Amino acid sequence: MDFSIDTISSFITLYSFRIVSAIVIFYVGKKVASIVTSVIVKMMAKSKVDVTLSKFLENIVYGLLIVVVVLTALNTLGVNTTSFVAVLAAAGFAIGLAFKDTVANIGAGVLLVFFRPFKVGDFIQAAGESGIVEEINLFSVIMKTVDNKEIIIPNSSIIGGNITNFSAKTTRRVDFVFGIGYDDDLKLAKATLQEIIDSDERVLKEPATFVAVSELADSSVNFVVRAWVNSSDYWGVYFDTIEKVKLTFDEKNISIPYPQMDIHSKN
Repeated sequence: MDFSIDTISSFITLYSFRIVSAIVIFYVGKKVASIVTSVIVKMMAKSKVDVTLSKFLENIVYGLLIVVVVLTALNTLGVNTTSFVAVLAAAGFAIGLAFKDTVANIGAGVLLVFFRPFKVGDFIQAAGESGIVEEINLFSVIMKTVDNKEIIIPNSSIIGGNITNFSAKTTRRVDFVFGIGYDDDLKLAKATLQEIIDSDERVLKEPATFVAVSELADSSVNFVVRAWVNSSDYWGVYFDTIEKVKLTFDEKNISIPYPQMDIHSKN
């Protein structure tokens, strides 16, 4: 096939223009993508979006914009980008299948950061574990147990079950059940329990404490005691009250019965 000089010159001119245009589109598009991403990040910062979620969205937005820029540059060169889109879609589907657990953890991480059922420093129970949250990332939640063990739980396990946040509220109710013998003075026991609770300065005046007979059990008369405290004082009040009740009951000769059975025989 013969090509005239004019044809070759036109071909070179055309493709030189396309190449230059593609380079310009890519360079300018990349700058625009950076500016747009920066603006979005600043908007999220003003809206006080969590840093972890903000960083994740920043990478996603910038990546999508770069893909658009590259496809536009290729289209300017005369390359049929339809096939590239199909290849990218197929590759994305394959990657999603191969890393479905990772993708699930990332999605769960976004939900945790966005809805914020707990934050770093909270004491929670989730996925069968309890501890203080030390870190929340896009793949897992890192907790420290009360005996100083580190637990790393995948986000999908966290979001897929119940989450109990013990630090979400500023106050908590401490519940006790104390039993006395059937032969003991019920009114004295009730007054003693009320006195013990009222003498603890950590117990809040509002809501008021509650002391009442809750059950006539097989071996004991049971009292239920309910007191409200600041969340940070919960365990201190819990353990101290149990100790005070035992010592005070001993002083006042109020028995704390253990399970027993009376057997009567007839001749």
